[in-house]
Amino acid sequence: MKDTLVKIIEIEPVTPDVIRITTQKPFDLVFEPGQATNISIHSSEEISEMRPFTFTSLPKQHLLEFTIKTYPEHNGFTKKLLGLKAGDELMLQGVFGAIKYNGEGVFIAGGAGVTPFIPIFRHLKSIEQIGSNRLIYANKTRADIILEKEFISILGTNFINILSEEKVSGFANGEITENFISKNNGGKNRKYYVCGPPGMMDTIQGQLSKLGVPEDCIISEKVYGSSVAMV
Repeated sequence: MKDTLVKIIEIEPVTPDVIRITTQKPFDLVFEPGQATNISIHSSEEISEMRPFTFTSLPKQHLLEFTIKTYPEHNGFTKKLLGLKAGDELMLQGVFGAIKYNGEGVFIAGGAGVTPFIPIFRHLKSIEQIGSNRLIYANKTRADIILEKEFISILGTNFINILSEEKVSGFANGEITENFISKNNGGKNRKYYVCGPPGMMDTIQGQLSKLGVPEDCIISEKVYGSSVAMV
């Protein structure tokens, strides 16, 4: 895909600090669920820096969707996104990403790190192949959970939440540990898909190593703030 301008169709809230941006879709755009593109804001006033964001729409859909965590307290890229409206333009540049579906497994996400998993689970649901896949999702509070109802609908009891700063009935409390992964991995030697902030990623990968998970069974990607970075 060449660098392409697309118009915003709609911007709507998902959680108190997460937005969904729907845009036009370039005719020559090809991507797989879990992949991302670089985005910049184009207006008469400025052309912003580029940041990578995951496509959360499916490749077969006629519009693009991006689910983005924002930081209005910071004078950065996502604060500028909050000031956009329908009709404004974004520039898309390239398609990339390390996370692609490669068989049933355990998906482990922290905060905005869940975004590559959204289209993967949507795709698996659309072809009726959810199987025994499960998602372990870490957040600070329940209000931070992105698409909680949709994940429950898709995964049922295989949607496992852990909250670090809030105690809620039916939710685990604390941090993801080696023991927590072991208890919630379905009891099988399987793939592990991991996406989250760098510190969390390093910790999880160390825990998986201690659990004896082979390195080639771990598919991972880091997020910096709301942006996904290929590793």
